[in-house]
Amino acid sequence: MNTLNYFDLSGRVALVTGAGRGIGQAMAVALADAGADIACLYNTRYEETATKIRERGRRFLPIQLDLVQATPAAVAAVVQQVVDDFGRLDILVNNAGIIRRTKAVEYSAADWETVLQVNLDSVFYLSQAAGRAMLQQELQQGYRGKIIQVASVLSFQGGILVPAYTAAKHALTGITKALANEWAGQGIGVNAIAPGYITTDNTEALRNDTNRSQAILERIPAGRWGEPEDLAGVTVFLASAASNYVHGATFVVDGGWLAR
Repeated sequence: MNTLNYFDLSGRVALVTGAGRGIGQAMAVALADAGADIACLYNTRYEETATKIRERGRRFLPIQLDLVQATPAAVAAVVQQVVDDFGRLDILVNNAGIIRRTKAVEYSAADWETVLQVNLDSVFYLSQAAGRAMLQQELQQGYRGKIIQVASVLSFQGGILVPAYTAAKHALTGITKALANEWAGQGIGVNAIAPGYITTDNTEALRNDTNRSQAILERIPAGRWGEPEDLAGVTVFLASAASNYVHGATFVVDGGWLAR
């Protein structure tokens, strides 16, 4: 088979959380470019993403859910809706996330719980529900499903003023390995992508802080902040048959930040 055929996602169905903008939107578009139909889990907006996906001739399903308030049952219902509408679920991208920046001595319980609910708890429950659905599917191109967690360079570092975010992202790499250990032999690939400093809403405060932004930029060997589209290639790789022997790995996409 031609090597490029391993990256073909024609006929596949992907659920991407937080796909209404930023990294999630770029990932959804990349998957659609490779042939996948897209379900978008969103909180406040999805229209721009819908246009981009439909322009590529792919089916698009928007599902609204506020992950801050979401119960395990509500999350499972999202996965079931995708299966009901599309007939299957092949790819889950857990991208949705929030961040709260406060000194540790002032960090509120509410902020701690909210960040972990969105960035960790909902990720596990979505992965759990998706895993159940994928295990019922037949092998195609050597796999039943692919789950991609969006981690962070703060899965490896402590960061500044973001204890809850750092805790969640560290834990996410552990969940990635734990699920991979259970499901790799059953045809489900579970891996993570750890973006560096990307131009998104979550990093707007940093980019608006002249001194902090300059300090970050000076440390990035690539000499620039990343763009959401910089994550497109690795997303398609981890969603496709090209990564069938990749399990429990975290791929850092950071312009060289951690190498520095």
